[in-house]
Amino acid sequence: MILTVTLNAALDVTYRVPRLEPHATHRVREVVERPGGKGLNVARVLAALGHGTTVTGLVGGRTGEALRALLRQTAPGVADALVTVAGDTRRTVAVVDGSSGDTTMFNEPGPVISPEEWTAFLDRYRELLADARAVALCGSLPPGLPVGSYAELVRTARSVGVPVLLDTSGEALRRGIAARPDVVKPNAEELAQLTGLTDPLRAAREARRRGARAVVASGGAEGMLAVTERGIWRAAPPRRLSGNPTGAGDSAVAGLLSATAEDLPWPDRLARAVALSAATVLTSAAGEFDRERYEVLLPQVAVTEQ
Repeated sequence: MILTVTLNAALDVTYRVPRLEPHATHRVREVVERPGGKGLNVARVLAALGHGTTVTGLVGGRTGEALRALLRQTAPGVADALVTVAGDTRRTVAVVDGSSGDTTMFNEPGPVISPEEWTAFLDRYRELLADARAVALCGSLPPGLPVGSYAELVRTARSVGVPVLLDTSGEALRRGIAARPDVVKPNAEELAQLTGLTDPLRAAREARRRGARAVVASGGAEGMLAVTERGIWRAAPPRRLSGNPTGAGDSAVAGLLSATAEDLPWPDRLARAVALSAATVLTSAAGEFDRERYEVLLPQVAVTEQ
């Protein structure tokens, strides 16, 4: 199976209002709740691709219970190995302005994790790695966890020979890269913050120098750049697509992770990641993709070696 880790899972709540105005009372037209967090989105895409997938991470309280119930409803092919903590799982609230299409986000910080809860999670993580072909470590860290937590999870996976992909940002990314993950997938902004370099190619090379075995930098609609020990490639969709970019990066992670588990060549990994990302832009929610458009786009993705 493929394992995804979401340490700061969330219940995603979306409000749709006719028009968002400061200092005003709003009548909500629609409320949608979904299990959220980057690793959960990745898992839903992996399951849709036909891969046996397990999710783990930290959830708690009534919000955590609601998240798990929704996960069972919306992702029946995903196995739940989430670890229960005392604190209440966070919510992310998105307010969609119907007049403009703009979205305003409110992200809660997440529950405070105790040392004992972290130790219990590590024990479960080690058990799950025994059956994993690859693992993705995704998203932010909840309060209470040290910034080196992802680095510890990277080292643990590598010690048992499981390929590991890291998708986080800030200091957690900086520390995690030093543990030598097989792949890191920052976007251009995260890569610039990490290295201080604005040129994506130079920045990706610097990230590799710091420990990442491969760096896949997302350039949004422009596609992806991969700097690896086997070469450098760029991949781009056949045309610019308009739609909802939410979750496109998570679908790209699913593409990279599934292709890594299958040990595909790097050009094929990039083509899958870009096609899945583009097919997600054409849907309304993270963790989903337009399968028909994906199958059309996949052979059209242009991958060039640099």
